[in-house]
Amino acid sequence: MKVRKTISNFESEYIKLPSPRYDGEISVEKALKERRSIRSYKDDPLTLSEISQLLWAAQGVTDTVSGYYLRTAPSAGALYPLELYVMTGNVDDLPPGIYKYDPFQHELTQTMKEDKRIDLFNAALKQSCIKNAPASILIACVYRRMTNKYGERANRYALIEVGHAAQNIYLQAFSLKIGAVFIGAFYDEKVKMIMNMPDDEDPLCIMPIGKY
Repeated sequence: MKVRKTISNFESEYIKLPSPRYDGEISVEKALKERRSIRSYKDDPLTLSEISQLLWAAQGVTDTVSGYYLRTAPSAGALYPLELYVMTGNVDDLPPGIYKYDPFQHELTQTMKEDKRIDLFNAALKQSCIKNAPASILIACVYRRMTNKYGERANRYALIEVGHAAQNIYLQAFSLKIGAVFIGAFYDEKVKMIMNMPDDEDPLCIMPIGKY
């Protein structure tokens, strides 16, 4: 873990993630057929490589075309309003805490050093899969990135986009033999506070992940 000065001159710890793999042992067709929502997990830790692969699947950069950074999930106007966080409690080589994903550098910035899974569990109507999962991925949205171009339709496009990203996580998780589930029931403001999110970000879903 290294330390970097942010533009606000605060020190932030960041972790360079292992490079994602582009070939797997399970076909897309098999993943589509056999993927299920999994809410119960073993006590086994996840690895940093698995976290890396899941985050890349959701929002990783795949190419650049005419100045646009293209990603694994489609976005209206290539505006990419989504932001990803991962809350960890039992991940090898990644201390418990909250991290934000940078798809351009494929790295994590630690925003909190505590294990906050119980707090997130309480904010999400006490759904036990959040408390018991070794990690959870949270997808948030910055709506203003889309409203300037699409106006009132921006909300619709953002909700479509979170579905794309979540499905990518589901399929990638299955290929890694990891369980995942999409959770949309939670108190938005409580989740924002727990995750220490900026004012212009809104949480859209939580996806607990773990071996099963």
